[in-house]
Amino acid sequence: MKASEIAALKDEPACDHNKVAEKAGCARPEPGATAGGCPFDGAQITLLPIADVAHIVHGPIGCSGNSWDNRGTRSSGPKLYRVGMTTDLTEQDVIMGRGEKRLFHAIKQAADEYAPAAVFVYATCVTAVIGDDLEAVCKAAAARWGVPVVPVDCAGFYGNKNIGNRIAGETLVRHVIGTREPGPTPTLPDIQVHDISLIGEYNIAGEFWKVAPLFDELGLRIIGSISGDARFAEVQTMHRAEASMVVCARALVNVARRVEERWGVPWFEGSFYGVADTSQALRDFARLIGDPDLSARTEALIAREEALAEAALAPWRERLRGKRALLYTGGVKSWSIISALQDLGMTVVASGTRKSSEEDKARIRELMGEDALMLDEGGPKTLLGTYHQHGADILIAGGRNLYTALKARVPFLDINQEREFGYAGYAGMVDLAHQLALSIESPVWEAVRRPAPWAHSKCAGTPLELPVLADVKTLEDEGAVHG
Repeated sequence: MKASEIAALKDEPACDHNKVAEKAGCARPEPGATAGGCPFDGAQITLLPIADVAHIVHGPIGCSGNSWDNRGTRSSGPKLYRVGMTTDLTEQDVIMGRGEKRLFHAIKQAADEYAPAAVFVYATCVTAVIGDDLEAVCKAAAARWGVPVVPVDCAGFYGNKNIGNRIAGETLVRHVIGTREPGPTPTLPDIQVHDISLIGEYNIAGEFWKVAPLFDELGLRIIGSISGDARFAEVQTMHRAEASMVVCARALVNVARRVEERWGVPWFEGSFYGVADTSQALRDFARLIGDPDLSARTEALIAREEALAEAALAPWRERLRGKRALLYTGGVKSWSIISALQDLGMTVVASGTRKSSEEDKARIRELMGEDALMLDEGGPKTLLGTYHQHGADILIAGGRNLYTALKARVPFLDINQEREFGYAGYAGMVDLAHQLALSIESPVWEAVRRPAPWAHSKCAGTPLELPVLADVKTLEDEGAVHG
């Protein structure tokens, strides 16, 4: 990928933070800070959930092994995305110039054994440095084996994980979106069906399946998603959507902008976390589509679902009201989770903003007030210091902070992509409240904070007297040590 193209992705015009002097949302990590992954990792995060595609990592085995299955996305059908594929380049392959040949045969093997809808080929640092022509090999393989082969130029030295997300999105715009027309729109009694698409939704822990029935009831057909529970053919038809929702703007806002510029598809940014945000997302779809009947049915559905959610949340609100949470995540989850926690009557004492844009930060201030405490970096010392200083009751963060919380003996809830529970939609909000209450009220915290039994014994504080081992030379002289 050309340096000018990478620079253009970093200066995405649709990013709100590019309108201010400090482009914090796309800033490079400082020395010693956690980068959160490389562009190759970011590209795989975006594309791996396309479930019927063969994903081939062109590079050493380590790149494939360190990135495979690191996200909790789920599929309702094909499981091909869970098969790790790599060209497994060795030093000998690099020296002898066999990289392109191995890739060509790897594409053939994937096509023959799995009959995928398409093949995605990911560049790595090694193959980019040695100059393997990914596009030429993919073009030749597609013509030879009769399957779409998409090159993803995402070498690890191009930048950070976010650039990898955007490279993946740009790849879809160039090679996939718009290459197929959708099937005929289904007809429903008394309901006009409208086609929509989702951008930056990954179906973590299957959470979007809690929201999908609402779209079905409203007659909103999701013709494509990037990329939760997606199929290659669906991504091809996303250019025919009447409206798109960007769920994670920092990652894939470039896709929404490009699709709007090229095919005229309007879009908005929203969230499915929390009762209020879920309702607003449904309203925004109706607003962009401009169908009065859809708007009326949307309001009726929202009224029903909010009433059901309120009834289900009532007992949990009683248990969670007044509890204080330290939230350390990034991007859209920063403000969307704050909104969900406030719906439950909880107070957010501080929020992480390491992956947040200026627009995300503005929404956080709107929710928490101008004096909101925002953490740009969250090492163990910072997180635990903030937790105790502000009297938090639970730390809500990603899996990498799990052991920090456990070692400090504080309640913890995983909110990032490795989690096992889905929190999207009205039903997901109830699950979130349930898991928060279970985490905070678990009896294990009282048990692990209690002094050890021997700390109260009569001999507490008295050094243990251990028997002194005899000198080895003496034992040898006595024949006690042999060999």
